[in-house]
Amino acid sequence: MKNAFLQLVDMLKELLVSAVMSNMTSLFSMVNDEVSSVASQVGTNPQDFSPSVFAVIKNLSDNVIMPIAGIILTFIACYELIQLVISHNNLAQFESWIFFKWILKTYIAVELITHCFDISMAVFDVAQHVILNSAGVINSTTMVDASALATMQSTLEAMGMFELFGLWLEIFIVKLGLAIMSKIIFVIVYGRMIEIYLTMSLAPIPMSTFGNKEQSSMGQHYFRALMALGFQGFLIMVCVGIYAALITSVTFSSDIVGSLWGALGYTILLCFSLFKTSAVTKTIFQVH
Repeated sequence: MKNAFLQLVDMLKELLVSAVMSNMTSLFSMVNDEVSSVASQVGTNPQDFSPSVFAVIKNLSDNVIMPIAGIILTFIACYELIQLVISHNNLAQFESWIFFKWILKTYIAVELITHCFDISMAVFDVAQHVILNSAGVINSTTMVDASALATMQSTLEAMGMFELFGLWLEIFIVKLGLAIMSKIIFVIVYGRMIEIYLTMSLAPIPMSTFGNKEQSSMGQHYFRALMALGFQGFLIMVCVGIYAALITSVTFSSDIVGSLWGALGYTILLCFSLFKTSAVTKTIFQVH
């Protein structure tokens, strides 16, 4: 009877060791897959990220927003002409060159709203070049290597059945937390691209204000916002690179429980840092 009980305990221990090892092997696969895809996602310009969505946004901008921008541009052009005329003592000191100046400024303003999408894409092309050059920072994997797994299995086999069961429960909780964190990473990366599409859809309106110095603050603010969105991808790459360096420094062979919760803490820190990238870039580019 005693031998049968010991055999049952040994069998349960083997099952628990096998379950723990299986979970540890795939523990970080969700986050690792999400992290590995960040480079390709944030390094893709809006046109290539989702061509169908980009086509819809461009169509709405050209057919719905552009007429409004044309009205604003007409108002600003008339306002600029009035300012140029009255600035010379109400025509008492009239100079004909002011009309050529007005024509030139109006022509430039028309060209800006006509090619507003090309200008916006140029900003993201520059940001994409920077992001792709920094893509090497996420080459480190977050998976547990084979040597650590071998040492870990020896440690697990020396544990008691109740210790193994408790460790299995902790791994289940950590795995659930990492699954949530991987979805948060997905939301942040795709949310940034949706924000880019929303910003670009209104491009003609701020671009139409460049014809007048007083009103051009809207266009300047819009351009800074584009720069902030573009270079947010670079900061996302930096955060992921820091995370990869931290997670690979965790040793799972000695203190398995402490390492598990430490890895979860690093993943939570990654998500918090990704949330902050938007605020940091807006502060740097003075987007208020």
